[in-house]
Amino acid sequence: MGAWPGLIRAYHDYLDVPDEHVVTLHEGNTPLIPVPGVAERVGRAVKVYVKFDGMNPTGSFKDRGMTMAISKAKQDGSKAVICASTGNTSAAAAAYATRAGMKCYVLIPDGKIALGKLSQAMMHGATVLQVHGNFDDALKLVIKISREHPVTLVNSINPHRIQGQKTVAFEVIEQLGGKAPDYHFLPVGNAGNITAHWMGYTEWHKLGRVESRPKMMGFQAAGAAPIVLGHPVEHPETIATAIRIGNPASWKQAEAARDESGGTIDMVTDEEIIAAYQHLAGREGVFCEPASAASVAGLFKYADKLGLSGGETIVCTLTGHGLKDPDRAIAVSPQPTKVQATEEAVLAAMELTE
Repeated sequence: MGAWPGLIRAYHDYLDVPDEHVVTLHEGNTPLIPVPGVAERVGRAVKVYVKFDGMNPTGSFKDRGMTMAISKAKQDGSKAVICASTGNTSAAAAAYATRAGMKCYVLIPDGKIALGKLSQAMMHGATVLQVHGNFDDALKLVIKISREHPVTLVNSINPHRIQGQKTVAFEVIEQLGGKAPDYHFLPVGNAGNITAHWMGYTEWHKLGRVESRPKMMGFQAAGAAPIVLGHPVEHPETIATAIRIGNPASWKQAEAARDESGGTIDMVTDEEIIAAYQHLAGREGVFCEPASAASVAGLFKYADKLGLSGGETIVCTLTGHGLKDPDRAIAVSPQPTKVQATEEAVLAAMELTE
């Protein structure tokens, strides 16, 4: 088997970057994992898979867009990039900027970022600025700064980001043997990912590479559900920090993906997210970050509403790895049992004594 070259080179016919400008950590080619326990709960003999994009180099789907954004910035001669982030974008931007020899500036909401993600941006050498405000405040600032100063914006409103992220649809089609799923469930935060998925499915459908397209099923956290509510949320709140966004940059594009596909965008509670998060780790052996589990929580919520006839194929995107937010994992798990350093004490705790 040849080595995976990274998604730009793997899909060079669909991504416009000259080879000499490609900045890659060999992202993409993430696993599509069957989850029989989820399928069992849905019933009707469906096939359910999770597309685990937390297996990308920096641990989230953001790498797909960032390889494109940084490569294009390099092609344009940029020396510095900037982004606002709830965590994953900052980690990816810092890693790829470092790879390209560029300066990276990151604005994050003060106190609103998981430590696993913050540590990545810091270790990769980014200049990290904690803003007294939320993600939406930070995004307004970086947009203004990028317009007035020689620094490239690499948030998802950068169109190259969406181009990179669309490749997840290509991979799913290939991994399913040339077919699209019937439904594709995703978390929705800034809404670039559902937009990109639909773009990828649509592009290959128009080219005749796949016969059908899935219904796009997006799920926001109940405390940060502006698309569902129909208006921005000034103070979004949810344990799923990656989707704690009150005014998504790709709002209209996400609604278009929903409407064109015949899908939906709805919300799930923090309790539903945690239940799916624990199911994936405890039953399926897949450790994702809480925001990722919004896709599976949405599937559990909608299983009886889909009108499934049996045999459908369903894919749920998991956007980030569980180690992005270790504090949350520890908080919702049974705590370690302290025992004496004796065989008898250990066996008793294991309930293996007679």
